Amino acid sequence: MKYLCVYCGSQKGTNPRYVELTRNLGESLARRGITLVYGGGAIGLMGTLAESVLSAGGQVIGVIPRFLDEKEIAKADCTELIVVETMAQRKGVMSERADGFLALPGGYGTLDELFESLTEAQLNIHAKPIGLWNAFGFFDPLLSWIDKAESEGFLKTKYGLRPLNKRPLLQVDSDLERLLDALTRNR
Repeated sequence: MKYLCVYCGSQKGTNPRYVELTRNLGESLARRGITLVYGGGAIGLMGTLAESVLSAGGQVIGVIPRFLDEKEIAKADCTELIVVETMAQRKGVMSERADGFLALPGGYGTLDELFESLTEAQLNIHAKPIGLWNAFGFFDPLLSWIDKAESEGFLKTKYGLRPLNKRPLLQVDSDLERLLDALTRNR
C-alpha cells in the first residue's frame, strides 16, 4: 500500500490520548513509506496527523473544498494540496488517490466518509481495504449498531463484522500496528 486515506475529526476531542495516538499513526505511516491522503485541514486530529507525517519525513496529500479552506484552515505545507469545489468532489478525489481507507475518532464527517467507502466496497465499486481504529473503544456503539443491522436483516452477513470464510469488509482493531498490517496485507 502506497496511499492510505485517513478519515478523522476536525476537532481534537476532549481526551488528549487521541492526539497522542494520531501522532503515532503519522509516524508509523512515514516509517512505512505510506503517503497520507486526507481532508486537507490544519486543525483537529486532521492537522495533528498531517503534521506528524510531515515531521517524520513522510508525504501528505490534502484535499479540501474551497469553502472549507478558511474554516478548517487548509494545511498549506502539504506535499500536495488539492482544492476542490464540493464535499462530494473531496471524497471522490480522496477515494481515487487511495489504496485503502482508515477511520479514526471523529464526528459526522468521519462517519459519512467511512460509510461511503463501505457502501462503494459493498457495491463492488472498489475492493480497497477499509479499517476502523477502535482506540479506547470509541467506536464500540457503532460496532454494536452494525451487529444489530446484521441481526435484524438490514445488512447481509457477508458485509458484517464476522463474515464466513472471508475477511470482513470493515477490519476493526484497537491496535494500530496490527490494523495497518492487516490493511496492507489485504491490498
